[in-house]
Amino acid sequence: MTREVMEYDVLVVGGGPAGLAAAIRLRQLAKAAGSEISVCLIEKGSEIGAHILSGAVMDPVAIDELWPTWKADGAPLNQPVSEDRFLFLTEGGGFQVPNFALPANFQNHGNYVISLGNVCRWLGTKAEELGVEIYPGFAGAEVLYDESGRVRGVATGDMGIGRDGNPTGNHQPGMELVAKYTMFAEGCRGHLGRQLMDKYDLRRDVDPQVYGIGFKELWEVDPAVHVPGLVIHTAGWPLDRDTYGGSYLYHLDNNLVSVGFVVGLGYENPYLSPFDEFQRYKQHPKIRAFFEGGKRVAYGARAIAAGGLRSLPKLTFPGGVLIGDDAGFLNAARIKGSHAAIKTGMLAAEAAAAALAAGRSHDELTAYPESFRTSWLYSELHRARNFKQWMSKGLYTGTLMVGIEQKLLGGNVPWTLKHHHADHECLKPAAQFAPIDYPKPDGKISFDKLSSVFISNTNHEENQPIHLTLKDASIPVSVNLAQYAGPESRYCPAGVYEYVKNDDGTDRLQINAQNCVHCKTCDIKDPRQNIVWVVPEGGGGPNYPGM
Repeated sequence: MTREVMEYDVLVVGGGPAGLAAAIRLRQLAKAAGSEISVCLIEKGSEIGAHILSGAVMDPVAIDELWPTWKADGAPLNQPVSEDRFLFLTEGGGFQVPNFALPANFQNHGNYVISLGNVCRWLGTKAEELGVEIYPGFAGAEVLYDESGRVRGVATGDMGIGRDGNPTGNHQPGMELVAKYTMFAEGCRGHLGRQLMDKYDLRRDVDPQVYGIGFKELWEVDPAVHVPGLVIHTAGWPLDRDTYGGSYLYHLDNNLVSVGFVVGLGYENPYLSPFDEFQRYKQHPKIRAFFEGGKRVAYGARAIAAGGLRSLPKLTFPGGVLIGDDAGFLNAARIKGSHAAIKTGMLAAEAAAAALAAGRSHDELTAYPESFRTSWLYSELHRARNFKQWMSKGLYTGTLMVGIEQKLLGGNVPWTLKHHHADHECLKPAAQFAPIDYPKPDGKISFDKLSSVFISNTNHEENQPIHLTLKDASIPVSVNLAQYAGPESRYCPAGVYEYVKNDDGTDRLQINAQNCVHCKTCDIKDPRQNIVWVVPEGGGGPNYPGM
């Protein structure tokens, strides 16, 4: 069956803050110029916001630029930050850092505690009001190129392909969405973005990207312990001093609290389970009190690109750009990325609008990276460029040096540190470590993976090809299990990977793809880079409420 072809001026792949900001800005510029720019945005989630997961505390600097009347127009930025606390935790206690000693990156006056999913839903309505065509439930499965090797758009995935790879009775071919420029805004470790980096060698001369895995739960808590606008960050326990990570606990309105935990994926110990570290963290006496008598209402996980400025790839290629977290625009020092995503979407849109006005198409939008380098966002990321590198040297050294750089020197230092290793290169053989005995969940404060996946509302069409693909099916047993004690069964936050016994007593890796929450951690941390995450049928995956 032939695929239907739809043509636009600009195609945006991904309905997060970067993609929506780009689409909105394009239509704003067209309206201001009295011209017409046709814009299409596709989103693999079942609706805008379904796959959005973030802490989140938002700096409004970028949304102020994108939509200056956001407050009057009902944007869901309802809870300003009222108080900052930063805690260093030990196993049984800890202490609070005095606020006067906190660097500016941990001070949140003027910011808002939000659900980024709800903010994206609001942005989606504004984009549609401006004339953007939005198609949720359509996953960009393939980059389309012209005869000169320039990007000309994407093809969406076929619907109704069976587990055996053959069309079922419900088969519908994907569409070819072609455009003069295509903006890739898939979020962290984007499936198509990764292919584009390889094809155009966009990572040449930059440091490896480094990642964390971030968990989030949304709780309805006892009003007696709810402090609207309270922002708590912690470092230390339960992680050891050599493992990068920390937590956040944000009080929204309506007695809701979002709690999360981040573990850097450069960790060495294959027995470490980031999910179980998160569950253990909630049992700390300084943390548990917030959740006693409360109810957990949502759970999710996603990878976070934390490399910063040194790890940004080349942003442009013939016919397209990378924006938002598809490129890695996150300020790990501030634990914020939504403002950066919005700003990069706007900058790319402005470059594309100027190119279209000049009659150009399918070339490189070089004005986008040029404008980034003169923007407030570049200055912000430049000041924080050494954060992850220092913190990778251990809790104490990292805290000292980040304090010196950010508090005493304001990030204005003459040195720049490098990332030397990709995360998958850091795992060491299991023989060098002892297994970690994690406490059993109590079902009140701490939980298991499967009950957590259940409240993420994750679902995939069961009769479809497994979207967690293996380059070599023998490597999980011969390498991962033999050398690293099967780490994918621990670093996956959703119970997707499970080693089981065959009838003859041999081991095999079972992939429970139905559980996948699309965090991409397996694609990042697998020691042989043997696991490749590809998009499942559109609309599959989590359906996060208010995350």
